[in-house]
Amino acid sequence: MLWVFKLNPWRRDRMDLHENARSCPASREVMVKRVVEEGWAVSDVARAGGISRRIVYRWVGRWLELGSEGLRDRSSRPHRSPARTAEEVLAQIRALREERLSGGEIACRLGLPRATVGRWLQRFGLGRLPQLAPPEPLRRYQKEHPGELLHLDIKKLGRIDGVGHRITGDRSTRKRGIGWEFTHVAIDDASRLGYVEVLSDELGSTAAGFLERAVAWFSQRGILVHKVLTDNGSCYRSHTFNQLCSRLGIRHSYTRPYRPRTNGKAERFIQTLLREWAYASTFTSSAARTELLVRYLHFYNHHRAHSALNRASPIAWIGGNNLVGTDS
Repeated sequence: MLWVFKLNPWRRDRMDLHENARSCPASREVMVKRVVEEGWAVSDVARAGGISRRIVYRWVGRWLELGSEGLRDRSSRPHRSPARTAEEVLAQIRALREERLSGGEIACRLGLPRATVGRWLQRFGLGRLPQLAPPEPLRRYQKEHPGELLHLDIKKLGRIDGVGHRITGDRSTRKRGIGWEFTHVAIDDASRLGYVEVLSDELGSTAAGFLERAVAWFSQRGILVHKVLTDNGSCYRSHTFNQLCSRLGIRHSYTRPYRPRTNGKAERFIQTLLREWAYASTFTSSAARTELLVRYLHFYNHHRAHSALNRASPIAWIGGNNLVGTDS
C-alpha cells in the first residue's frame, strides 16, 4: 500500500522558504525516516512527496552526513565568486566614505561603477552620510539649587497686524514689512522658573538690560543667579553684556557652536511658549499677544505641572514660604 503524506507549505520551521518549495525540514525528516528506518523504496517516497528520486537521495545523504542539521536549506550563494569586489577595494570604499566622500566621488577615484559603490555602501550601513557617526548619547543634567545656572535665549516672532495666515490659511494676503519682535527668555536650570520679555531687538545693550531685570526678578524671589549660559549670538558676545556679567558677579558660559542641545532647557522653554502662548490663540495685534504673555507666565510658574519636577510647578518646587513675593 502506498502511503501519501501531505506537505504543509506554510510550515516554515524558522526558515524563510520559497513559496513554491515542495518540502521543508519537517517533511524532509519524514522522507529520510521512511527510507532509513522504515525501509521504504526511494521511488515510493519520491512519488508520495511529489518530488524526484534525486531529491530524496540528496536529503538522505545529507542526513547521514550531518544529521537533522543537514535537512535545513543552505545558502544559494556560490562557493566561488571570481567577479566579486576585492577585499582591499572594499576597504578603500569604506575609508573614503568615512572621509565623507559621496558615492560618485568614490566611484571616480577607484574606477568603479557607481552602482557597485552604492551597493557596497548600503551593505556597510553607510548609504547615508549621517550614518557615518553614531547618534550621540543623551547627557541630561539638572542643578541642585536655584540660581546655580540661568539659561538665556531669544526667539524671533513676526509682528501681528490682523489675523494671519496661520489661522486663515490664506497666504495671498500676508502683510510684508511689518517687522519682528524678539522674545528674550531666561529659565532657571534647577527650578524651571521662567522670566520672559518681548523686546524690539536683540542688540547687546538690549540683552544686557534684559539680564539685569531678570536677575532682579529672580532676586525678589530669593534666587541669587551665579552663572548664565547662552549661545554664541553677537548680543551675548558684546562688551556691554559681558561687562554687566562682571559687574553683577555672574559667570558667563557659551554653548558649543552649532549645538543648540547644549542650551536645551532654554530651547525647550521656547517650544513650550510657542505652543501654549504664541501660537495657542488668535491675536489681532502684537500688543494682544504680549498682554497674554503676562497671564501665561503666571500659569507656567505657579500652576503648570513639570515632569522634571515630579509634576510640581516651579514655585511649588522652590517652596512658597521662602519667596519674597508671589506675583508672576
